[in-house]
Amino acid sequence: MQDQDNESRSLTIRDLARAKQSGRPISMVTAYDWWSGSLADSAGVDCVLVGDSLAMVVAGRETTLSATIEQMIYHGEIVSRAVQRAIVFVDLPFPLQHLGVGKAIESAARILQETGCQAIKLEGTSGQQDVIAGIVEAGIPVMAHVGLRPQAVHQLGGYRIQRDREQLLADATAAAAAGACGVVLECVPSKLAAEITAAIEIPTIGIGAGLDCDGQVLVLHDLIGLSIDRIPRFVRSYADTKGTILDAVTSWRQDVESKKFPAESETLA
Repeated sequence: MQDQDNESRSLTIRDLARAKQSGRPISMVTAYDWWSGSLADSAGVDCVLVGDSLAMVVAGRETTLSATIEQMIYHGEIVSRAVQRAIVFVDLPFPLQHLGVGKAIESAARILQETGCQAIKLEGTSGQQDVIAGIVEAGIPVMAHVGLRPQAVHQLGGYRIQRDREQLLADATAAAAAGACGVVLECVPSKLAAEITAAIEIPTIGIGAGLDCDGQVLVLHDLIGLSIDRIPRFVRSYADTKGTILDAVTSWRQDVESKKFPAESETLA
């Protein structure tokens, strides 16, 4: 979206629609705190996602299911203050989209009010069409999330590629019909993701869904090589941040043990 008249202005949901229309790929990256939100924004990404993946990436949990609305608000508010240009999305955590339209609207509104973000993201199938429609009707932009849905990992039988063409098309089409501003497609075969992208008018943001989506999203820690656990095969790491940090801390520890730190020039008189 670098073709806008003012590249420094804050982006809006309308820019996502224009990106799909023009064929310009959309970039989205996760962030969970001040430094990551600020750096992602400075790098010029279009969207910053405060994902419930923080339960795994930040807290070391096995799944995203333990993330609470209070945690999402805490991290979302920090990231929203750090980001000046990109659109900030905050995940609606489990199980709030399944407790009725009213509860979902109330929860989404609280996230918007208390974080300062611009939109929310929620996981769901075509069964959540009324929830998406209700939140959108309340004036809150919604990014849908179909395919591999981490909040449904137990029902789906693990972190597996999703191949049910009819279900995936139904889910994405329902989200678009309900007024969603976009759809994240996670772990969907590339040909099927391309079919979905062509079938709906709103942008698709892929993660493990091939090149033909309208945009791509990655977890920041995976992107910069800072992840501790196994990295999905669809991830490309652009740096070895973990190795750099490990080497730096190890060198510092060795200097402490050999009394090379602090040096005389680093000691206060």
